[in-house]
Amino acid sequence: MTFENLTADAEALREKLGLERWAALGHSFGGHVALEYALRYPGSLSHLVLLDTGGDSHWSQQNAAEVLARRGCSPKKVELVRRCFHGEFAPHEHVPMAMRIGARALSPPQPVADCPRGDPGRVAHEVPAAGVHLRQLPLVKGCTAMDRLGEITVPTLVMAGRNDGVFPPECQRELAAGIPNARLQLIDRAGHNPHSEQTAEVMAAIKHFLAADTPAA
Repeated sequence: MTFENLTADAEALREKLGLERWAALGHSFGGHVALEYALRYPGSLSHLVLLDTGGDSHWSQQNAAEVLARRGCSPKKVELVRRCFHGEFAPHEHVPMAMRIGARALSPPQPVADCPRGDPGRVAHEVPAAGVHLRQLPLVKGCTAMDRLGEITVPTLVMAGRNDGVFPPECQRELAAGIPNARLQLIDRAGHNPHSEQTAEVMAAIKHFLAADTPAA
């Protein structure tokens, strides 16, 4: 798995669908891919939405374990997260590590009405997703797009949960500042998954961004 083939797959899909240009939204690792796509295929994009991501792995490696320590997690879990975000694990450790960390470890607790933890479909979806995410971490480690952000010319929205422990607000401000004319929006009462925690607000922000930056026909 490389950024080259991940972005080429997205471009092949655009061509198959017969779209001249389209908007790309990437969350977390998907944001790394979306950034690479914007840099490799600038003529294919109309808009770019970067949701809880960064231009490199710097913030997640430095902040993730520290955030869990401040929230009172056990030293064992803190060390597990540190290893996770530094890519220090063997292939057979992927799923067990994901289950021990938990999909919500780096998001703040939310009221049941906002974030229904009792939804078995949501839990069933998030644990395998976390396992897949662990497979992507070695690819991100050491890679950076920070020195190329100025090449992005399409309208860009940088958005994240204000309490994200993987890519905190400082990271989002740094990312938005590097992209010409990028908009920055932080979502209150949300962590690394604001699309699950504050769905209506995130969707409204994206719709407003796409409508405001789309030329009239």
